[in-house]
Amino acid sequence: MPYLETVSDLSPENLARYDDIVDVRSPAEFADDHMPGAISLPVLSNDERAKVGTIYKQESPFRANRVGGAIVARNIAQHLETALADKPKSWRPLIYCWRGGMRSNAMATILSSVGWPTGVVKGGYRTWRREVVEGLDCDEPLLPVHLIDGQTGTGKTALLHALAEQGGQVLDLEGIANHRGSAFGDVDGAQPAQRLFETEIWDALRRMDLTKPVFVEAESALVGRRRVPRRLWRSMLAAPRIEMHMSLDVRADYLFRTYADIIAEAPRLSAAIGKLKGIQSKETIEDWLALAAQKNFTELARQLMQQHYDPLYARSRKRREDKPETVIEMAGTGKEDFSAAAAQLLA
Repeated sequence: MPYLETVSDLSPENLARYDDIVDVRSPAEFADDHMPGAISLPVLSNDERAKVGTIYKQESPFRANRVGGAIVARNIAQHLETALADKPKSWRPLIYCWRGGMRSNAMATILSSVGWPTGVVKGGYRTWRREVVEGLDCDEPLLPVHLIDGQTGTGKTALLHALAEQGGQVLDLEGIANHRGSAFGDVDGAQPAQRLFETEIWDALRRMDLTKPVFVEAESALVGRRRVPRRLWRSMLAAPRIEMHMSLDVRADYLFRTYADIIAEAPRLSAAIGKLKGIQSKETIEDWLALAAQKNFTELARQLMQQHYDPLYARSRKRREDKPETVIEMAGTGKEDFSAAAAQLLA
């Protein structure tokens, strides 16, 4: 008899019992969001899912199940001959689809008949999504956030990385969002979908000890085009601040090195400067584009900070009445400088 285990407890400890989490939904569903660490083995492609859905609505559920069943069987067979061909007898997969219905049960039944001890997520992806929403789309309890704050170019992200290396609990929103949080923030690759962004945040938080500080870089409510979830944003607004101080010259040199990928591509740099049209005067934009064309990147960084980012920072801090809990004076931007600052915060 096939071994099927229905799983509704999606705690990290429970999920660790499985070798792989297998998402059998369509590639589009997987791209929108999926359980952390899941691999995509769709039993229906995007087009196939649309086709079966159309038959279900316009003709009959019976014919949709018959057509869909044949497609699902063929796709599972292909997975057995390719992605799953080298899995050992002891391999233990956990399967899920949208709501724990036909797609996941079809895959689980066949994998179990092969001899693999197979689990199914009760309620499917919706069970996971409900857990994320309950964990993040609420007001209380606030998270033990400590904000790493400071003007542009002070190395806030580098300090987060140094804290993580020394055992601190860190939530790197820019890393999760794949964006550096400014007009110049685009990095290679697209940003994750909003749901996937939330999933990564919740998965990181639930693995932390929330009786201890969680260090987060001060951000706006949007990181690129991704919205910071409600509970985290409220926690950030109420959090004690750690303010980094660094001279303008050191910041300009640091930005020049940090944004080397954008600097290396003239059209990309010009496009980033162009995003500030409407915020800065036409003459200012032309001056900055001229500095970029002349490859005078350090001066460009200085002017961007003096005329754009530092005034923005000053206005945002003026709206807050709190004083920083801690001030970190940074003399340099070497690895040893950030390591020393991290050690000071964790002491």
